[in-house]
Amino acid sequence: MTSPDDKNGIPPLQPSIPASARTSAESAPALRHPRALVPVLVSLGMLVAVVSSLGAPLIPTIAAEDHVAVSTAQWALTVTMLVGAIATPVMGRLGDGPYRKNVILTGLAVVLAGSLLAALPLGLTCLLVGRALQGVGMGLVPLAIATARDALPPERARSAVATLSLTTAAGIGLGYPITGLFAQYLGMYAGFWFAAATAAAALTATVIVVPAAPKRPTVPMDFPGALLLAGGMAALLVTLAEGERWGWGSAPLLALAVAAVVLLAGWVLHSMHSTHPLVRVRLIKDRGVLVANLTTMVGGVGTYLLIALVTRYVQTPESAGYGFGSSIVVTGLLLVPFSAASLVTGRLVRMLGAAATPARMLPLGCLLSLAGLVCFLLARSSLWGIGTMMALAGLGVGVTFAVTPGLIVGGVPAQETGSAMSFNQVMKYIGYSTGSALSAVILQTATGPGAALPSNDGYRTAGLAGCAAFVITGILAVVLTRTGTRPRPSVVAAGHVAPVATGERARPEPSRP
Repeated sequence: MTSPDDKNGIPPLQPSIPASARTSAESAPALRHPRALVPVLVSLGMLVAVVSSLGAPLIPTIAAEDHVAVSTAQWALTVTMLVGAIATPVMGRLGDGPYRKNVILTGLAVVLAGSLLAALPLGLTCLLVGRALQGVGMGLVPLAIATARDALPPERARSAVATLSLTTAAGIGLGYPITGLFAQYLGMYAGFWFAAATAAAALTATVIVVPAAPKRPTVPMDFPGALLLAGGMAALLVTLAEGERWGWGSAPLLALAVAAVVLLAGWVLHSMHSTHPLVRVRLIKDRGVLVANLTTMVGGVGTYLLIALVTRYVQTPESAGYGFGSSIVVTGLLLVPFSAASLVTGRLVRMLGAAATPARMLPLGCLLSLAGLVCFLLARSSLWGIGTMMALAGLGVGVTFAVTPGLIVGGVPAQETGSAMSFNQVMKYIGYSTGSALSAVILQTATGPGAALPSNDGYRTAGLAGCAAFVITGILAVVLTRTGTRPRPSVVAAGHVAPVATGERARPEPSRP
């Protein structure tokens, strides 16, 4: 029987990873420790979460320790996001070939080196170089997802892919309190030593447990495309990160924004005509993949805007007329309900199986996230209210992130999984960076001349902007999952492939009416 969502062109998640989707040119990797594979892959995602969360809570401490402005210390967060956005698609393309395990091990080794460098009290320059090297680790999650798809039976693969997608978001609620504890009781550098120990453990486990990738032809690296995408992403993220400090109407910032648009447009055109592009842009036109990328990016704006607002609001001294004057540790603990709710909800969505269709789950996720922001607008007068609000937001993120990986995995050939998931990760970084920048702009606007803190109305305005982001995400999800013509089925959606010669890319069967 055909489900309503299947008629509308978005296949249900249940048949997204059939075992028969492998081409004759590849074989399933042998698992030496099958029960340990998923925990090890999840540990890679948690490592990414820890690394990415090390910057934000430590920014005031870094500024005080190195005697620099807070805006300068902010680069401890920006440089990691910047390098991650550039390294992720390159690692995803390299990981789609036969050397995926080597790429994962190299990424972990770079993260380990960066963590050790950042942990040494050698000054801000050394710290920023270490944080830049840590940013390479943000490309590990797409490779972990591609490994799960190739190495696990279909049912376990579906569950693992959804869990891995949640780790980066859920890990924020775990990384912040851990970082806060280290910063408050053991000093600024203790968090980086913890990251180094975590990276070393993940590196050892990967060597032992993670299998080699299936035997596939080596795809040439698209160096021109990598340079265009790296330049465009660098210009875009620096524009978002430095807009408040440079001035949003300043000539240098506008020039940088124009450069970002030109470079990214050039990358798209290049990818459309390249034989071996860094990311197959044509696959993004698959409506399931398009839904996943758009909801990830726009929803990321609302999610990170909310997290940025909460972490700043609860640390504001009560003398400002609002806020709680909470410590970094308490602030981090308020994010734990976000992580717990997202993980639990993700598991519940997976248990629903075929009933958890995108047309049902994506609007529901947006509605729950919207409810969280509404609670922030109406009930932020107590820490309990904020904790409840974060749990609601976590429910929404759990629902959304449990669905979007299936749309991507179900819409691209197996040999393109790493590249496609990497692009989705980049969309997430753009959304997060935009949300963070948007919160800073709104609160700065609400800060009066000579005042050190924004007015309480600034948080209300920022909260309304977050609500708008989730409303837009929900509308996109409803429109794109319920309207339009049936897209061409992908390799995994069709459930089988036509016979191909060894080394030839598998092609899906033509769509049937």
